[in-house]
Amino acid sequence: MVAEVMNMKEENKKVSKLFRKRWVVPSVYLLSAALILTGVLWFQNKTNDIVQPPVDEQTEQGTAVNEPESVPVQQAVEQIIMPVLDPNAVEIAKPFYDFHASAEEQEAALVSYNDEYYPNKGVDIAMKNGESFDVTASLSGTVVKAEKDPLFGYVVHIQHDRGVVTVYQSLKDVQVKTGDTVKQGQVIAKAGTSEFNKEAGVHVHFEIRKDGQAVNPVAYFDQPLSALENKEQQTTEQQETNQNETEEQQSDPSSTVPDASIGMART
Repeated sequence: MVAEVMNMKEENKKVSKLFRKRWVVPSVYLLSAALILTGVLWFQNKTNDIVQPPVDEQTEQGTAVNEPESVPVQQAVEQIIMPVLDPNAVEIAKPFYDFHASAEEQEAALVSYNDEYYPNKGVDIAMKNGESFDVTASLSGTVVKAEKDPLFGYVVHIQHDRGVVTVYQSLKDVQVKTGDTVKQGQVIAKAGTSEFNKEAGVHVHFEIRKDGQAVNPVAYFDQPLSALENKEQQTTEQQETNQNETEEQQSDPSSTVPDASIGMART
């Protein structure tokens, strides 16, 4: 026992002498730092070996992984088209009565019925060969009237946005009914005849009405409904001009143009 104690004392003396040397303590610090750095590097390498889940490119760019693709909500705006399948196969048999047109043009736009003259509130469209043809919806909309009229033949009215209604008269073989939703270009009937305008033969009478007032369809073909927004101002000016012209015609018996206000057709 005494020998072991003496040996321990000797060892302690040797250690004490060793640490009294200048190079020992820095060496111990350097060795400790090396061991710590080695441990840190080993831990990082083990962490990098762990399999990471695949990264979605959209996620890296800040887009949610499950975010649905954006869908365009604005559809193409429809433009008013002629109510026929082939515009090149038809012609305007009788034009719209324009109060601003020349006397000759106005006379050509009058419809004779029972020895009275009526201004044409639309256009009469007929095939160049005089045969019947398919009549189509000029615009998408809802059928608000589909019935037979003793004077105008079968008639169809289609309601659209912005207070616009398209009117189709002198029809036969009508394929739609009130309440139906129709698409632009859809066949709604065939061209026929009417008692009101027998001289036109087989044709379709087509009107565009904005807030109840008829406008010249030819002026709005290939244009959107928004083109009719200034119709109210035009209508006011037209009514004033019509009133002035009517007063002039009534005061001038020599006028060769029939009075457009006489026998106005009701539809």
